[in-house]
Amino acid sequence: MDSMKRKLVAMQQELERIADTGDDPAAVVELDQAKVGRLSRMDALQAQAMAKASGQRRAALLREIGAALRRIDDGSYGDCQRCEAPINPRRLEADPTARLCIDCASRTE
Repeated sequence: MDSMKRKLVAMQQELERIADTGDDPAAVVELDQAKVGRLSRMDALQAQAMAKASGQRRAALLREIGAALRRIDDGSYGDCQRCEAPINPRRLEADPTARLCIDCASRTE
């Protein structure tokens, strides 16, 4: 369990580091025709949308990591939240934030 907690904390720190670096590519795009051409604005809007989506995915993963760390602390980590069966350790190694066993996850999809 300690190795999973270390792995989750490392993932959390890396995502927070990424979120804290540099300029905000999701910031408002300058729409001044004199400064930026139409295609450049379109590129900037597309980059802005991609950065926003990336930030949303990062925030969702941070929430999942936090939930997994809480499950470790309360002793429920590694148990399926639907059927309460143990989650295969290989599944947890591949996705330390997994909440469901493979059978329950397959039924959900």
